[in-house]
Amino acid sequence: MNSPRKRLLTLSADDKPIIYAGLFVILILAVGTVYTLSTQGTATLLSPTYLLQQLQVGSFLGVVAAGMMLVILLGHIDLSVPWTIAAAAMMATTVGGPAAIPVGLGVGLLVGLVNGFGVAYLRIPSMIFTLGVNAVLRGLMVAHTGGFAPQTAATPLMQYLAVHKIAGVPVALLVWAVVSIAIMLLLNRTSLGRYIFAIGNKEAAAYLAGVATRRVIIIAFCLCGMLSGLAGTLLAGYSTKAYQGMGDAYLLPAIAAVVIGGTHILGGRGRYVGTLLGVILIVLLNSVLSIMQMPEAGRQVIYGSVIIFMLLVYGRGNKVTQ
Repeated sequence: MNSPRKRLLTLSADDKPIIYAGLFVILILAVGTVYTLSTQGTATLLSPTYLLQQLQVGSFLGVVAAGMMLVILLGHIDLSVPWTIAAAAMMATTVGGPAAIPVGLGVGLLVGLVNGFGVAYLRIPSMIFTLGVNAVLRGLMVAHTGGFAPQTAATPLMQYLAVHKIAGVPVALLVWAVVSIAIMLLLNRTSLGRYIFAIGNKEAAAYLAGVATRRVIIIAFCLCGMLSGLAGTLLAGYSTKAYQGMGDAYLLPAIAAVVIGGTHILGGRGRYVGTLLGVILIVLLNSVLSIMQMPEAGRQVIYGSVIIFMLLVYGRGNKVTQ
């Protein structure tokens, strides 16, 4: 029989990816600090102002990753995120006024509802259906703008949420914190969260146990769409306007952040803390590569190599524990 101390030292399959991601974050900070000290004479990367600035930029990715995690926990994926972000931003800036943010969230909710219906009721694989929805959204937005950059501007409230600070802390970071708390409470304290994990482990078993699987899938996709819509309105506020393709840079990093953080790509297992660390890891990695003035080709190679390395480590851990 294992002693209590030995049990405390034993790591679960969910703990290991979180620890690996945390260690890699520390490594990135160390490498970046050594580089800035040797070239600039100051530890720029450890400056609270600089870190808050990076987290402010990373908050947009964090909001998207939070929604993506819900869908991946189900064993599905949402590839409509890029143009959900763009469509929400474009429609929010087009409407303007007090209705701008509700319209942006509403666009995301509508897209999520369509995705959820297609996956839950039409039983079309999420990868195919959401990719098709992404293409439809792109066509609709090109038709809406006539193929040109929108001439609309973000509202003052959108800019406030994305750019301004309260007591030195970016408001966008506070928005991400609220979203994070809500997601953690949903996954750990509600029946919906338990159902999401159950469906991810085995949808048929969850259905036979009395779970309304179709309803849960639709809700998860709606939440993912709404969070993408929120990210779109924040991005429009940060850029002061919406533009075509503004969401393209967030699809792969959002998926990578979720999986690097330990969420099983086939669903059923994961912790939101891991997703938080995954987002921070990606943001800091991009920051360090920018400071080093790494050429774009080299940045892509290093960025992709880190993701593959983390996934290989995580995958090996899964094989050992199964």
